[in-house]
Amino acid sequence: MKKKLSVIIPCYNEEQVINETYKRVVEVMNGIDYDYELVFINDGSRDKTLQLLKDLVSENPKVKVINFSRNFGHQCAVSAGIGNCTGDYAAIIDADLQDPPAVIVDMLRIMEKENANVVYGVRNKREGESFFKKITAKMFYRFLNKMSEVKFPVDTGDFRLIDRKIIENFKSLKENNKYIRGLISWMGYKQCPCYYDREERFAGETKYPLKKMINFALIGIFYFSKKPLQLPLILGIASIFIGILYALFLIVYAFFTPGTDIMLMNLILMSVVLFSGLLLFVIGLLGKYLGNMFDEVKNRPEYIIDEKINF
Repeated sequence: MKKKLSVIIPCYNEEQVINETYKRVVEVMNGIDYDYELVFINDGSRDKTLQLLKDLVSENPKVKVINFSRNFGHQCAVSAGIGNCTGDYAAIIDADLQDPPAVIVDMLRIMEKENANVVYGVRNKREGESFFKKITAKMFYRFLNKMSEVKFPVDTGDFRLIDRKIIENFKSLKENNKYIRGLISWMGYKQCPCYYDREERFAGETKYPLKKMINFALIGIFYFSKKPLQLPLILGIASIFIGILYALFLIVYAFFTPGTDIMLMNLILMSVVLFSGLLLFVIGLLGKYLGNMFDEVKNRPEYIIDEKINF
């Protein structure tokens, strides 16, 4: 009996590329000795993406569609795909074709050869991306590795192949704000890299502007590291030390330089602004952790499915 491969494809406003994505993925699937299903997740698209996906269901019975009630985000869409796929393996790939579907064949080969549970894509090159995005991504992954108790492979995204053991364990994780590549690394098991060149988007615009990139990075940091919570203690000790030195400086300065009240007032005002900023930073840091806890204790569903087609 053939093993089955599920291809999980999150979609948000991808009407310009969805048919080409389907065509290329099916070409890859027809070239391997696996049964397959294509699980498209429509993440609240406002264009014709959903209708195009329904057309694909009519054309190919191996196509399945999950339609969200609204836009819940890329990570929620991937979570829904993992939670509803039926394959022995699942490949996670975005609809924009920056990650070439043909690389899935290489991932399958590595998984079988190495008897791995996860094969994650590592980008040799990133075509069509700005210098700012490339350098910030490189810095973020290395910073996250230093902050986290779990080491993550650098220069990777969600493009990867996972087996049924990973799928079932992932379904047991109850966080609402998921950082999927981090959670899969956190699980352990045998994980192997697959190196490839990332291409430009086939069409359309990126769905990850700067604001979403920053929010995504914060989820990765605050959900996988407690080290920022040590920062208030470090800042507090440093502030006390600086405060003592500053007080001694003011006493000596006032003693040897009479008539400098204005200078002293400016120095005091500057120190008040500095330490007020540090205090607000610490409060904001703690507030971010409390906000994450607030999101989790509400126990709302991670996403809401409006309809499931061809399941």
